[in-house]
Amino acid sequence: MFTNTLKTGVLLAGMGGLIVAVAGILGGGSSASLTIGVVLALVMVGGSYWFSDKLALKAGGARPITREQAPEFYDMIARLAERADLPMPTVAIADNPQPNAFATGRNPNHAVVCATQGLLSSLSRDEVEGVMAHELMHVKHRDILIGSVAAAIATAISYMAQMAMFSQMFGGRDRRDSNPVAMLAVAILAPVAATLIQMAVSRSREYEADRGAAELIGTGEPLASALEKIEVLAKQRPMAVQPAQASMYIHNPLAEARSSQGGPNMSKMFSTHPPTAERIRRLREMNPSPIV
Repeated sequence: MFTNTLKTGVLLAGMGGLIVAVAGILGGGSSASLTIGVVLALVMVGGSYWFSDKLALKAGGARPITREQAPEFYDMIARLAERADLPMPTVAIADNPQPNAFATGRNPNHAVVCATQGLLSSLSRDEVEGVMAHELMHVKHRDILIGSVAAAIATAISYMAQMAMFSQMFGGRDRRDSNPVAMLAVAILAPVAATLIQMAVSRSREYEADRGAAELIGTGEPLASALEKIEVLAKQRPMAVQPAQASMYIHNPLAEARSSQGGPNMSKMFSTHPPTAERIRRLREMNPSPIV
């Protein structure tokens, strides 16, 4: 929906404004800390973005497959990609019992969509289709790029904050125009604020991929049903995933069990994924009558 796209734009703009403000405060009006922080962030996050497909496959223990190895699954992806007006992505399967899936790649021409063996064996065909439609929407919306931009800004802010703290500790006290307490507060709070915005961007893109998947297959019920099963089975079948890779999956493989009926929880603000119950509710509101 346009609301989610607008929200993402506002959040990214907010991160851009935050990095300029932090650079001005911590850099004392100088652009040196901003330049160093941005360069370091671009090198680190840019490399991860450019090689995201190879890194994700290796981290997830996944292997690319051919049509001959899994014809039904491969053909499903081909039909969905054609319907979404996308190039055929690389299709992969990870030998993991937890039902989950991810998409990665620097652009639609270098995309990878991957399902775990647990997803293929535990969910119905329609549910698998809903999940993979969601992953293809990440590719179509270029969410890997959006996430990388948000990560680069957050990383740059963290580097600037660290440099400012070192500066205060080793010689920064000689600056007459600086306020050590204020700079320390900004150095501590700025990375937290950047992380909160980065996580909000990620959650917004998950909602948008859910919406796009429901539109692609004509109903939100298969994905809603799939998320219900994944939520339960993911707690029973742990997955060894690096925290940095967890945000790629349709359901956070590292998420701890929490009540879907619980009240406000600060941990939700630092989560890369929206509450599963809320995702299911929104999907079913798009099509209240389940398809049998």
